[in-house]
This record gives sequence, C-alpha cells and structure tokens, in this order.
Amino acid sequence: MSSAIVAGIALALAVFFVILIVRSLIVICPPNRVAVISGRKRVLSDGRTVGYRILKGGRTLRIPLIERVAWMDLNTIPLEVAVQNAYSRGAIPLNVMGIANVKVSSGEGLLENACERFLHVDSGAIGKIAKETLEANLRGVLATLSPEEVNEDRLKFSQQLIDEADDDIKTLGLELDVLKIQNVTDDVNYLESVGRRLTAEVIRDARVAEANRTAESEQAEAAARRTAQVAQIDADKTIVEEQNALRVRTAELEAISRAREEEALVAGETAKAVASQALESERIELEKRRVEADVVVPARADLEARQLQAQAEAATIVEDGKAQVEVFKRLTDQYQAAGADGHDVLVLNMLPDLIDKIVATVQNVSIDRVAVVDTGAGGGGNGDGNGDGGSRGGIPGLMSQLPASLVAMTEQIEAATGVDILASLRRRDSEQGER
Repeated sequence: MSSAIVAGIALALAVFFVILIVRSLIVICPPNRVAVISGRKRVLSDGRTVGYRILKGGRTLRIPLIERVAWMDLNTIPLEVAVQNAYSRGAIPLNVMGIANVKVSSGEGLLENACERFLHVDSGAIGKIAKETLEANLRGVLATLSPEEVNEDRLKFSQQLIDEADDDIKTLGLELDVLKIQNVTDDVNYLESVGRRLTAEVIRDARVAEANRTAESEQAEAAARRTAQVAQIDADKTIVEEQNALRVRTAELEAISRAREEEALVAGETAKAVASQALESERIELEKRRVEADVVVPARADLEARQLQAQAEAATIVEDGKAQVEVFKRLTDQYQAAGADGHDVLVLNMLPDLIDKIVATVQNVSIDRVAVVDTGAGGGGNGDGNGDGGSRGGIPGLMSQLPASLVAMTEQIEAATGVDILASLRRRDSEQGER
C-alpha cells in the first residue's frame, strides 16, 4: 500500500508540475498591454526580418528556452508641455503652457517602432521623451505664428502643433491623443500692450460707432420727420383726391341709380304691357279653344257624322244600284228569253209607274166638289135637272164618258210606248179562257 500511495503522490506531483510548466508556457495578453516574444526570426509586412513577434490581445504558446516574453503598456501618458521665452514671428518671446496625452501606438508598423525603442522602458521615461519632442515642435510652430495669432486662435495653433509633431511622434512609435494650449504669456508685456491697444481701439471704435450711430439716429430721425411730413402731405392730398373721386363716384352712382330706376319703371311698364298682351293672347287662345270646343268641334263632329252617314247612304245607294242593275239584268235576260210577250209584260209592269207619273202632273190640283151642269139644247127639263132631250147630261153623262177616256188613255200609252194595252188584256183573257 505504501508503494501505491507513493506512486500516486508521484503521479500527482508530475501532473502538477506539467500543469505549471504548460501554464508558464502559455502567454495571455490583456487589451492594455503588448507581449513581445523574442527568440525566433520572422519577416514583417514591410519586408524587414526581425527576431521577435508581438502579441496584442489574446493568447499564444512560447517555446521554452528559445523564446522570452517582455511586456509593454498601452496606457495613456499625461504630459505638461511648456516652453519659456520661445520666439514667435516678430521676435517676441512667449511663454506657452499646454497639456498632451500620448501612448504607445498599437497601429501596424508603429508598434514595432515602439518595441524597438521603448521595450523594458517605463512610462515615465517614455513620457519624458514625448514631452521633449512636443516642446521642440512647439517652439518650431511658434516661430511661424505671430503672438496675436497664437493668443487669438488657439485651436488653429493646436492643430498646427499636432500636424508638426505627428511625424516625429509616430517615428518613435507613439500616438498623440490630445494636445491643448492652456495659457500664452510673455515677459515683455507685449500681449498686455496689444490688449490695451486693442482695448483702446475698441473703445475708440465704440465711441466713433456711438457718434456715428447718434448722427445716423439724428439723420434718421430728421429723415423720418421729413418722411412723416411728406407722408402727411401726401395723405392729405390723397384724402382730397379720394374725396373728389368719392363725390364724382357718388354722382355717377346717383346718375346710374336714377337711370336704373327709369329703366326699372320702363321695364315695369314694358313687363305690364307684355303681361297684358300675353294675358290678352291667352284670352284669345282660350276664346279660340272655347269656340273650337263649342262650335268647331261639334261642327267637325257633325260633318264627320254627315260624311259617315253620306258614305253609308252612298254605299247603300251603290249597293241598291248594284242590286237593281243585277235585277234589271236578270229581268232583261228573262224578257229577252220570252220574246214579244216579254216586251208586253215589261210594259205592263211599267204601267203603274207611268200612270203615277201622269197622275202626278195634277197632284197640285185640289177639288173640293164637282158640279155637273146640264147644258143640252134638247127639250126642257124640270127644275131639279132632270129632262128629256137629244142627249143626256149630269152624272150619267159623266159616267158615260169614262170608257171613251180610258180608250183615249190607252191610245196615248200605245203611242208613247208602242204597247197595245187593250190587245194585251184581250190576249191574256183569251189565254185564261182557253185554260
């Protein structure tokens, strides 16, 4: 058991020593420091060959016994930059005080310059070198500026100083973060004299400006009064002109108003006349319509009715005529087919109409009574009209004359028509007797 324990302890110690050795070989670099590992050659980006490598943040392994690690801080180094009796342009000595912040640059190419110059150098020594460099540059910039430029435009002065010192600081491998000028003085009171002169000039300029302003104010006041008076005169003139124009315009408006009134009256009368004329036209139109409704329309309706009635009667007459023509045509055909007897029948059928025509000639004769007077020359008679003589008179004589009258009438009809009525009657009687 004792040997196993010893072996375990030995193994644990071996592991512990291995861990210690590995830990000592691991290089861990924080962001505010730079690890410079020396011992092996390597080629830089600019073609130079160096015997170190730089670790900026992160970790790496070093080769034991061959490589060695050195550290450089990247922290800011505050500096007080001051020069005494530094001659400016014009040979005026000035005392300038300022502050600056510098640090080891971490830029590529600049860090190598810092490693080559400030490895194993503390920050105080680095700050001293940077201060001396800045003060030398400060003196060089002061020689190009006048005291007034240095004192009045310190931002421009600081920028020129930064531009002047930038190349030298970068050559050292450093970086200038801030450079501000705090105070500028001189031992010969030049700036104070310049200040008094400028103050006097300012006071003088102020008094001149005040006098000029007073004069200008008085001139402006006088000009304002003159302008006001001219404006008042112009205003009065304008008022008078406007009043005249107003009176003229009022007269014009009154004339226009009167003319408009006259026009309105004329227009009213015209409208009244037009309205009366229109009313009369309406009345005439209404009368026309009434007459048309009362007379024309009924007359037109009556005319149309008469026309329709006449058309109906004409149609009836035409149809009757057509029927009669057809009847006459058929009768003619029948009479022609009957020969001579048909002619007699036609005359006999026409006999009533002929007699009516003959009788119609005496229709206008009105006979109230018939008095028969016997005028015979034979023997005498009695007083009552009866007597004996060579001839008879009175009613018997009238009745005895009728056959002769009928024979004479038939002879007239035969002469007119060529039909012997008596012969026709005798022939019809003989035919009936034979039957």
